[in-house]
Amino acid sequence: MRSVVSYVQRGGRMTVGQERAWEELWPTMGRAVSELGDIDDEPTDFDAWFGRSAPLLLEIGSGMGETTSQLAAAAPELNYLAVEVYQAGLGQLMLRAGKLGVGNLRLLHGDAVILLTRHIQPGTLSGVRIFFPDPWPKKRHHKRRLVQPDFVALIASRLAPGGTLHLATDWEHYAEQMLEVCSAEPALRNTSTTEPGWAPRPDWRPVTKFEQRAREEGRVSRDLIFEKVTGTEA
Repeated sequence: MRSVVSYVQRGGRMTVGQERAWEELWPTMGRAVSELGDIDDEPTDFDAWFGRSAPLLLEIGSGMGETTSQLAAAAPELNYLAVEVYQAGLGQLMLRAGKLGVGNLRLLHGDAVILLTRHIQPGTLSGVRIFFPDPWPKKRHHKRRLVQPDFVALIASRLAPGGTLHLATDWEHYAEQMLEVCSAEPALRNTSTTEPGWAPRPDWRPVTKFEQRAREEGRVSRDLIFEKVTGTEA
């Protein structure tokens, strides 16, 4: 496994509400990545967990759940899976999802790279979303950025033909790196036909307080949507 990860371990206490969400909602909505079945042994039956068969979409890094809860609520036709390393964020996401009455959302606590490598079978995801990952803006920290060639290749292998990888960031240099890395992956095709390759910002992606702050500070958010090429090996 990797020697460098894209996140840092954060401490801090959860709020009373977040702790209550973990006690009351986690047994139904969540699991630890380490609890899932290995793809080479007994793969996790995600349809059984959701209680139905539907396209499976993975969001990596759900943060405090502001976007994730709204997107899951707006797409009841999807089995919406979110993976996050921070317990407080998952607790807050459960609170938000509960208020919206979301029933098609399941949460995973742990590392997305381990999840994709060990627990999700090739060719099974209808989509992957990575919205505003940690930009690690200092040059010496760029190696910690999540979107790297090996990781994009891993994602591509888990996408079903026609499945999409949707990225968004408000850091210009990271957006350029994302574009370069994804464009170099032979199993993916940029859905944008205009140069340099940015996708139009979709109306359905909520504007979070962090994105609004970026706008106020003069940073432009950029979206990238790549599609799994039909016929490529998983």
